[in-house]
Amino acid sequence: MTHADLVTKLVQKTDSKIVLLVMDGLGGIRTKQNPKTELERANIPNLHALAKESVCGRIMPVSYGITPGSGPAHFSLFGYNPADDNIQIGRGVLEALGLDMKLQPG
Repeated sequence: MTHADLVTKLVQKTDSKIVLLVMDGLGGIRTKQNPKTELERANIPNLHALAKESVCGRIMPVSYGITPGSGPAHFSLFGYNPADDNIQIGRGVLEALGLDMKLQPG
């Protein structure tokens, strides 16, 4: 069974809505001087309330210890292989396309 066959088999029509909240690069790093990350120190009651009523998770876009660029990592959220040479574009290109800017090669 191919990946496409599996997805087709699992998809069910529903009136449900979803929100995919991507907090790219939000993790932060604990250090001796800063024992809490920026996110742990932040005052975020709305995110806490949202998380309390949600299904939350994390993904590993490639594998442990491998950090792809922002563009390929975002593509991986939608099922694309981030190692595919056809999607090795940067975040700036994605943002420009999202703003409907006209782009040219080079």
